[in-house]
Order: sequence, then C-alpha cells, then structure tokens
Amino acid sequence: MTTRARTIWIVVAVVTTLAAVSAVAWYLTRPGPAPAPSPSGAPTASPEPSPSGPPPTPSTPPEDPLAGWTLEQKVGQLFMVGVDVSDPQQVSYDAVSQLHVGNVFLAGRSQAGTGPTADLVAGFTALVSPETTNGTPLFVATDQEGGYVQVLRGPGFSQIPTATDQAGLDPAALQADATTWGGELAAAGVNLNLAPVMDLVPEGTEAQNPPIGYFQRNYGTTPDTVTAHANAFSAGMEASGVDVTIKHFPGLGRVTENTDTDAGVTDDVTTRDDPSVAVFASGIEAGAAFVMTSTAVYPQIDGSLPAAFSPVVVDGMLRGDLGFDGVVITDDVSAAQQVQAWSPADRAVLTIDAGGDMVLASADPSVVQPMVATVVERATTDPAFAAKVDAAVLRVLTAKERLG
Repeated sequence: MTTRARTIWIVVAVVTTLAAVSAVAWYLTRPGPAPAPSPSGAPTASPEPSPSGPPPTPSTPPEDPLAGWTLEQKVGQLFMVGVDVSDPQQVSYDAVSQLHVGNVFLAGRSQAGTGPTADLVAGFTALVSPETTNGTPLFVATDQEGGYVQVLRGPGFSQIPTATDQAGLDPAALQADATTWGGELAAAGVNLNLAPVMDLVPEGTEAQNPPIGYFQRNYGTTPDTVTAHANAFSAGMEASGVDVTIKHFPGLGRVTENTDTDAGVTDDVTTRDDPSVAVFASGIEAGAAFVMTSTAVYPQIDGSLPAAFSPVVVDGMLRGDLGFDGVVITDDVSAAQQVQAWSPADRAVLTIDAGGDMVLASADPSVVQPMVATVVERATTDPAFAAKVDAAVLRVLTAKERLG
C-alpha cells in the first residue's frame, strides 16, 4: 500500500469511528425514539416521554393557626383587664374565667414586694385553661417606668429613678440597671412592661406638659437622647425576659392637658413626618414588641378621631409608614376622660377597626364585659371585621411566642 493510500485509509477509519461514537452518544442521550419520516419527508413530532418515578405528592394546605379557637376565646386575646394590686376585684378574675380575656394589667400602687405580687399573679395564671384562654398564657403587664410611675415597690423591687434622671446615665449603664429591674419583674411573674416612654418633649416646655414632662417621664428633650436611653431601657428589660411597650404614639410631648383627666386633648402641631414620630421608628427598629397609641387628637394627621381609634394613625402610620407588625395596644380607654364621648363598646370596636390589637381597660375593669360582647357580636355579623379580629389575634399570639 502506497503512503498516499495508507493516509486516505487512516482518515476514513477515524471519521468512521467518530461517527460511530457520535451515534452511540446520541442513542444514550436521546429523549426518545428518533422521529420517523413523514410521507412528505419531514420528521414527525416525538411522542411525550413517559413519566419516571412516583407521581408528585399534592401539596398540603397550611394548618389554620386559629383552628380550635372559639370566637369568644379569640376576642378575649384582644383585651387587657386591670387588676388593682392593693385590692383586686372579682370582676377582674371574671374577665379571665368567664370572658376569656387573655391579658391582665397590675394597676395602682403596691409596697408589698416581690413575693405577694407573685402570689397575686399566680391567682390569675391559675385561671388559664383550655376552656378560658385555649391554654394560652397571659401577658401580665404593669407600669414600671420609674419615678412617679412605678406600680410595684417594696422588698425585691428597686427604687427606679425618673426617666429624666435615667437619661443622665450612660446608655450601657442604664441597660445594665434595666436588666436588673426586668429581672425583678420576671421574678414576680410580670412579663410585659408598659414602658419606656418615648414622647419627645420640647426643651423648656416640660412644666406645661402635664402627662409627661411635668412628671419627668421623658428621656431628655432631644431625639438622640430619647432614642439612646429608651432603647437601652428596652434592651435591659428584654434581656430579663420582659417585653416592652413604647408609648404614646404618635407622641404626647406637646399636649397641654392630660388625657386621663381631661377631654378634648389636642396636639395641633405634630405631623405625620414629625421628628417625634421618627423617635418611635427608632424604638420599632430596636425590636419593641408593643406600641401604645395615645388617645389625644392630632388634627395635622387625623382631626376626627383620637389616635388609638384612627385608621390613619394605626394602619397608615404605624403599619404602613413605620412597618410595625407587632402588637398595637391602646392607652387606657376605660376611665380616661378623653374617650368618654364614646361608649365602651364603641371604643373597643373602633380600636380593632383601626388596625389595633389590644384594648387596655386598666382603670375600670367593669367596662370589659360590654366591650367584649360587642366585639364578638360585630365579628359574628361582619366578615371584614372578623378578618381584622383574626389578624389581631395572630399578632398577639406571635408576641406570646416570645414568652418561651
């Protein structure tokens, strides 16, 4: 064989081998049988490959987190009833045992100390059962700000300075102190403090601001001082297993009357994007589980309703502008003069309708019964309102999961 012939033979062999390999590779990786030629010579479509393996499992719908709850039990989670620490009334016990109320507030003033306070709390937590609160634990709250607003005193409880004095501490030192104060509350069975105050009081106006500045409840008079110290107080409480409530949104720092004792309390200055609102944004970013709404009226935001009843304030500002997805609780709407123009029933319905989650009836627990009855009735007949009830209950239950 000549050299030229041998070269041609080698090239043909290589090409043939490559073609064979390609054919095998195509056979092994083909999706199905090769298309057969049609009478016109065009290939026909390949048949669909047969499925391999078991058929997909149908997705299971998510479990309803409120399955097993009666409407009455759900509504009960949206109320916090007052308990007089020096003279607890039967109506407060009945609220839990008969009305399914899922939260209590220790009100008044006590010098009894940790042990007797823990015994009082135990009398309420013992009422938790599948029949009352669907077995869900209570939020047990109080006002333990310090200074003039400190419900629990006596053996086991520190004498907490006013917020204005707390603002004189380094934030790290304040956080350490608040961790101690939170531990004292936890030892007494309290798991929620309706504090700290985050109202921004303009410098030099403290004496003309009855609810906050006059009692030195403000952490200084600048946004930086308020946020640094209020958030340090919150972090200390939370470190001891006590949740906090920043208050009173969107701010009581400019009012010249007290909503507890006066009607027609109005703040004509605060706007939706006011620096006093930004202070609360900082508290929310720091992780506050609760925000308390004030019952003052803010004409620059919504001049028709107190903030606690206003969809503009609650749904628009808190939920929308600030992105808060925790629990919105009212200031006291049982005995406060500011809300007496509305019936107790209307106060409760307006709160839930505005996007709020929890109605605080601290000063007069007797109003809880008509409040609860009306919310149940409204939820029975109004599907849109019932949906708001369910959404509020889920927010409350989510917060309770933090209790461990």
